Amino acid sequence: MASLSTPPIRNGLVVPGGPVVVQPLRKRHCAGCRRGPLALLAVEGGVPQCLDCADLGHLVFLPRGDTALTRRAREESALSAVVVRFNRRRGRYERQGVLVEEAGLARAEERCLADAEARRRRRVRDAGRRAVEDVRFAEVFAAEIRRLLPGCPEERARAIAAHASLRGSGRVGRSAAGRTLSEGAVVSAVVASVRHVDTPYDQLLMSGVPRHEARRRITAEVERVLRHWREDAA
Repeated sequence: MASLSTPPIRNGLVVPGGPVVVQPLRKRHCAGCRRGPLALLAVEGGVPQCLDCADLGHLVFLPRGDTALTRRAREESALSAVVVRFNRRRGRYERQGVLVEEAGLARAEERCLADAEARRRRRVRDAGRRAVEDVRFAEVFAAEIRRLLPGCPEERARAIAAHASLRGSGRVGRSAAGRTLSEGAVVSAVVASVRHVDTPYDQLLMSGVPRHEARRRITAEVERVLRHWREDAA
């Protein structure tokens, strides 16, 4: 949120950067038409004016939050005003949004929507590219499993590779070592699969056996499977 270190009103409506409108903390009435209390007011000659009397009544309020939309709405509006409110705790005026022409806001929204659609199309393209890359990497990872452990069934190697290299999973295949297909990372992925699929490890955990003890109990079975897969099944 942008803030103003000093009140932006200087005996008139316009300050550098254009008109400023205030969200008053106390009930205020227009010095001209006496309407009020005012949700928004301008200050002219040190007295409050409603937006209609300040010739700003045709503008619409755009709350702060969307920087791109705010910037474009001001670009598309011949007249705009910054809306501020005094923060008593901080002792300064702070921006709350802007007043812009309704037609300008509509044009700005169209520009932002066009950008959003362009970003959506780019995300789709990027997702497609990443999917292709992921498939290729999983195939290479599976091939490396088969090279190191030729007795591992091909479908099992593919399943292990797909699981270990899933994007965003944080698994070993996504680590730096996994991306370079280091032997340690590849074998670690295989060991994790064997542990869960080929041993009673999961059942031991579910029965309350501590993880380290459960791993100790199934170590021999994991080693047996790995020895078998290291033999060339061809």
